[in-house]
Amino acid sequence: MAQDIISDCLNMIMNAKKAGKGYLEVSRYSKFLFKILDIAKKYNYIDYNLDERTKKLKIKILKLNKCKAIKPRFYVTLDDIDKYIRRFLPSRNFGIIIISTSSDLLTHKEAYEKNIGGGLIAYFY
Repeated sequence: MAQDIISDCLNMIMNAKKAGKGYLEVSRYSKFLFKILDIAKKYNYIDYNLDERTKKLKIKILKLNKCKAIKPRFYVTLDDIDKYIRRFLPSRNFGIIIISTSSDLLTHKEAYEKNIGGGLIAYFY
């Protein structure tokens, strides 16, 4: 395990998916990871809950094809987002890129609507 909790968790999700498992448990988590997983849950890629008794995060994989953290963290303006959509997503209307902005975590579609850029965090499709 590395020091990056987000990257570790997203890699664990993909490893569980490749192994044919429908769920996994994560013992290391943060508030930032919860915000990322909330966005993925909103788009029905995953479902998760925190088990208070064991203090483990239980993640259920729903309609996920791929998820990955974007490393290094590219900082983009509104004009540059389109270049990274072509790089990371298989199609323009298929999947989301999560961007950390000054207001909160947003998808690339919400960033277009609010007319702001930020740092690229992860993508799901």
